[in-house]
Amino acid sequence: MPATGSVWDARLMQVGLHALGIGAGARRSVIDAVAVAAESCGFATLWSGEHVVMVDRTSSRYPYSEDGRIAVPAEADWIDPLVGLSFVAAATSTIDVATGVLLLPEHNPVVVAKQAATLDSLCGGRLTLGVGIGWSREEFEALGVPFARRGARTDEYVAAMRAVWREDVASFVGEFVHLDSVRVNPKPVRARTIPIVFGGNSDSALRRVAALGDGWYGFNLDGVADVAQRLEFLGARCRESGRDIAELKLAVALRSPQDDDVAKLADLGVTEMVIVDGPPADPGLAAEWVSALADRWVAAAARG
Repeated sequence: MPATGSVWDARLMQVGLHALGIGAGARRSVIDAVAVAAESCGFATLWSGEHVVMVDRTSSRYPYSEDGRIAVPAEADWIDPLVGLSFVAAATSTIDVATGVLLLPEHNPVVVAKQAATLDSLCGGRLTLGVGIGWSREEFEALGVPFARRGARTDEYVAAMRAVWREDVASFVGEFVHLDSVRVNPKPVRARTIPIVFGGNSDSALRRVAALGDGWYGFNLDGVADVAQRLEFLGARCRESGRDIAELKLAVALRSPQDDDVAKLADLGVTEMVIVDGPPADPGLAAEWVSALADRWVAAAARG
C-alpha cells in the first residue's frame, strides 16, 4: 500500500530541475556546481533519470516524443541515478533529490531498497524514488530480464521494498520475490518509508499511481491541456481506489513550457513543475545558468 497520509499537503506548487546525470550533467564538477546553485536559488528538487543500457539501433518506441525516438545519443554518458544523486546530496543540505525515473523491473528490488534507504539515511530523508516499468526491449534483453509482465514485476517489487523498509525482519512471497526473515538496514528516515512516485503518462501508468503510488511524475507532456486530461483520469482512478488525489505528489514536466503555464498548472493542483534542461559544460557557468532558470520559473511559482 502507499504511504499513509500525505507529505505534500498544504504546499504551494514548487519547481524542480531535471538536469543532471547525462552528458555534461554527468561530470562531478558540474553536478556539484548545479546542485549548490539550485539549492541557493530555491529549486525544490533535483531529478535524475536512468538507462542502464542504450543501443545504437532500436525497434522499441520511446513513449515521450512524437517520433518515438529518444533525444539522448546512445554514446552519451548516463550515470546511475542513485550514485549521482548521492553526490548531489553530499553537496547540499536542504534540496530534495529524486530519481526520474529508475527502471525498477531491471533491478533486484532488495538491492534497490538497500541503496535507496542508504541514500535517504545519509541525506536526512530528502529522497523521492521515482520508478518506471521501462520501454526498451533491447535494454531488458541485455540485462537478462524478461520484458513481458514488467508491469506486474514492478508492482511486486514496490510491495517487497516497502516490506523490507517497514519490518525489522521481513518476509515476502510473491511471483518474482521470495524473502524469508531477512534484515535490510538502514531504514528510511521518514516513518520507515520512501515516497514512491510512478512515471508514465499512459492509462495503465496512472492506474498504477492510483493503486500503489505516493505520486506521479508526468514527463514530456504536450501542454497544460494534456496535463489536465491526465489528471482528470488519475483523479477518477483515485476515487475508485478510495483515495484523494490531493494526497499525491504531482510532478509534471512539459515538452515546451511557457511562462503562463506556471499558474495554470498550480490551478490544476500540480505540486511541482519540473524544468528539463541540460547544464553548461563549464561548471563556472552553472550558477548563472541556474539563476536564469530560477528567475523565470521559481519566481513565477512564488508569485502564485
